[in-house]
Amino acid sequence: MKILSIDTSCDETAAAVTEGTKVLSNVIWSQASLHAKFGGVYPSLAQREHKERIDFVVNSAISKSQIPISKINAIAVTTGPGLAIALEVGIKKAKELCKKYNKPLIAVNHLEGHILSPLASPKITNYQFSIINEKKQESKTKKIQQNSKSITDHQSLITNLNFPALGLVVSGGNTLLARVDKIGKYEVLAKTKDDALGEALDKGARMLGLGYPGGAILEKFARDGNPKAYDLPTPLIGQENLMCFSYSGLKTALYRLSENEKGLGVLTKEQITNLAASYQDKAFAHLVRVVSYIIRNSKLNIQNIFVGGGVAANTELRKRIRKMCKENGIAPLFPYSKKLYTDNAAMIGVAAYFKAQRKEFVKDVEKVDRIPKYSLNNY
Repeated sequence: MKILSIDTSCDETAAAVTEGTKVLSNVIWSQASLHAKFGGVYPSLAQREHKERIDFVVNSAISKSQIPISKINAIAVTTGPGLAIALEVGIKKAKELCKKYNKPLIAVNHLEGHILSPLASPKITNYQFSIINEKKQESKTKKIQQNSKSITDHQSLITNLNFPALGLVVSGGNTLLARVDKIGKYEVLAKTKDDALGEALDKGARMLGLGYPGGAILEKFARDGNPKAYDLPTPLIGQENLMCFSYSGLKTALYRLSENEKGLGVLTKEQITNLAASYQDKAFAHLVRVVSYIIRNSKLNIQNIFVGGGVAANTELRKRIRKMCKENGIAPLFPYSKKLYTDNAAMIGVAAYFKAQRKEFVKDVEKVDRIPKYSLNNY
């Protein structure tokens, strides 16, 4: 099953060609620098840039995959969640290709793409990929080619998958933890009540004068700082039973502290690195505390957690998630490449592959529309 996938959910114009879970090409055109002066994504600008780049990105994905469109079996597209006017561009292009080349369409939830991104595999592979259904205790094994040098950290973790599992999405627009009963069936257990983690990191970086997008820049400064230099509050500490994430209070605390530290001048480099480290430390501590609480109080035999989203590219966060998983006896699964953490179309192709196996093709292409607040529940 060869699938051409498109994602225009926010400020990346993305297209990819996948074969099963194998990524043959993954092209991403980022608009981040264009939105920097606005301090966040400017919707109408995002739409305009998607329209200008969509043809080039799709054609590049097809060319790099070395698979002619005549050999493509289906077209997949993100229908939500995301910016409505941005989603519209990708959906329109997908419909156009389906009609022109007489291909079936697969509509994909962007969040499912992030959850399943760890299942994507590179072109050259050689390993056994086994999924185990805990209820039936049956194992289905597929041979997928793999280059051991490129996937040491990736494939050692997904040799055997057990369901139910957990899916953690940490991105600029979403922070949520879901129960994965099986691929294609999810239930959200916890989600943010205000800012998503990525959004909170971006805003924190802006407060410290580090620019936008700030998550990656904040991480660099945090490496040189002391996370214990400032006593910022851990969000909802002692209230993990609320099973939600919240970053508004931490963000406000950083603003007040940074303004106080400035006085009549500007922050020194040492102050910035220490503030960045302290802020990131508390933000990650909160996420890990809530997830750990849910794992420990779950009556399910959870053995795997899928982790996706742009913030998961943060080295410190992955380190903490691994530590948490080790303490709870579960195995974390991360994407094999950093290009699979941020918004991309390859993860959409992987999700579409499993939907195709379940024969979940769109019956009426014309009726496909944007779902800006698309939920994972009962997806």
